[in-house]
Amino acid sequence: MAERRTDELQRLGELFESEPDRLSRLTFDVAGIYFDWSKTNLDQAVVAEFAARADKAGFAAARDALFGGGIANPSEGRPATHVAERGNGSPDEVAIAAEYRQRMRALVDAIEAGAFGAVTGVLHIGIGGSVLGPALLVDALERRSAKLDVRFLANIDGAAVDDAVKDLDPATTLVVVASKSFTTLETLANMDAALDWLRGAGIADPEGRLIAVTAKPDKALDAGIDETRILPFGEGVGGRYSLWSAVGVSAALALGWEAFEELLEGAAEMDRHFRFADTAENVPLIAAFADRLYVERGFQTRAVFAYDERLRLLPPYLQQLEMESNGKSVTSAGKPVAEATAPVTWGGVGTDAQHAVFQLLHQGTVQVAVEFVAVRESEDQQDPERHRLLLLNAFAQGAALMAGRASDDPQRAYPGNRPSATILLDRLDPRTLGALISFYEQRTFANAVLLGINPFDQFGVELGKDIARALAEGKGDDDLDASTRALMERAGL
Repeated sequence: MAERRTDELQRLGELFESEPDRLSRLTFDVAGIYFDWSKTNLDQAVVAEFAARADKAGFAAARDALFGGGIANPSEGRPATHVAERGNGSPDEVAIAAEYRQRMRALVDAIEAGAFGAVTGVLHIGIGGSVLGPALLVDALERRSAKLDVRFLANIDGAAVDDAVKDLDPATTLVVVASKSFTTLETLANMDAALDWLRGAGIADPEGRLIAVTAKPDKALDAGIDETRILPFGEGVGGRYSLWSAVGVSAALALGWEAFEELLEGAAEMDRHFRFADTAENVPLIAAFADRLYVERGFQTRAVFAYDERLRLLPPYLQQLEMESNGKSVTSAGKPVAEATAPVTWGGVGTDAQHAVFQLLHQGTVQVAVEFVAVRESEDQQDPERHRLLLLNAFAQGAALMAGRASDDPQRAYPGNRPSATILLDRLDPRTLGALISFYEQRTFANAVLLGINPFDQFGVELGKDIARALAEGKGDDDLDASTRALMERAGL
């Protein structure tokens, strides 16, 4: 690991004084979203340094490989084809994605036409990206025109099953089972629980209520799901990048097909920006420069605060996207990485978080890169003054972090000079949400290129699962440490 740089960064206030064009250089308007990175330490010299580093790291070639169907995931020897789901990948992959999407639309149309009888609810089962993405879409956008009651089930905990099926009518509920491999222990256990729930309610053909979403259709067939109710997606679509594929079928059912298409188009618009914009104007790349700057100077966490209740699931969604993608310690070539990789991503919802964690942000000793996400237009039914106050709170927090406040009483002094970025959506609709999620995906990819790591594998999640699977089969007890054996005995296992 390289030593942390210790040279001092210029104070944020001084940067605004010394760079008259700072606001115009570090604010960007793309796809109905305003990005403000001016309250970071990205001065002209730092941006130039990182631009040179991106060139040396082969950023342009890596980006071309991503969009051209090259081997973007070298450890598994395959491309990363989620961009093809938005129409921006290689022609072959785009054609395959379009074919799968037509199959998905045909099933959505059949459901809406009554092929499954009356449908009032959907139980979406998956884990990780197979749930986090669709849940974010539905939670953020269903207030506009929800067509169905969609519930999400990921945890193997029986209490999660109870909560997910509560208030759903088994006679009019479809069960969507999303698993790339269709071998995931938690997902298959929850599928069995859903079938038991349907049988217990007297449903004559519970398997007939299942829809499978998978990159391994043969596995779903083996599980007894009819071929007409299996929605495939490409092997190159990673779980945390899969909401654009058939994994998003529950969102398409809840929001309508037109909304799902608008989501894809918003993401495609950000893809095109990332692919073709010059470095100085490329928002995901500039954001990655700031990420690298702070992580490599010892900032171990990045906090994202959504100042809109509809985006309350954005921080947990980003946790997986960023920490599973870039939480690595070796390069794509298997060599120790030279710099700190992904920070801990966390966050919350404003203004709730102001009364919980902002004390540390303003006066604590832990260095945190902060990000605010807000929406200019509100769609709630309340007095517009409420939304005005919400936005003012978001903007005031960024101003306070930078400016601070001196006091003779050290307990009332705010040091200031604490960086933040702000993302302001014009409105929260499928197009802008698609663009926002694509921005975070491409920013994550840009970080990986700067580090020389592969963001598209996730072998780190396998070890604990392997041990749990062996223990469930009555194997591996002798290899356990004394602490784990004692815990199992204490729990009666």
